[in-house]
Amino acid sequence: MRILKYILAYLFWTLLSLFIGIGYMRLVLGANTVSEEGLGYLLHLFYDIGMIQVGLWVGSAIALCFVLLDIFYLRKKLKNNPKRTVIRLAVLLMITVLVSIVHYLLEKVIDVI
Repeated sequence: MRILKYILAYLFWTLLSLFIGIGYMRLVLGANTVSEEGLGYLLHLFYDIGMIQVGLWVGSAIALCFVLLDIFYLRKKLKNNPKRTVIRLAVLLMITVLVSIVHYLLEKVIDVI
């Protein structure tokens, strides 16, 4: 039963990370201004699919970093802390900032992506 509880908790944090990754890509790409009529429909579709696909990769990187940090460090340190959910959420947001900085450096500065 305890293992199922951990699996469900990490599933929740992973889904939250994926949504944060998609939200980050929405911020980076901006609003979709392509019309949905005619040939513009395909461009509109490519924009949405690209935003979701790249957002899921970014969210996966955030989730992987968070889950590993939580398993090896946070779970032991926050065992009897009543604010452990708030602290985990703050750590998740800090990891998001770090991943977004790395993404910016790789895309704009080094031009690898």
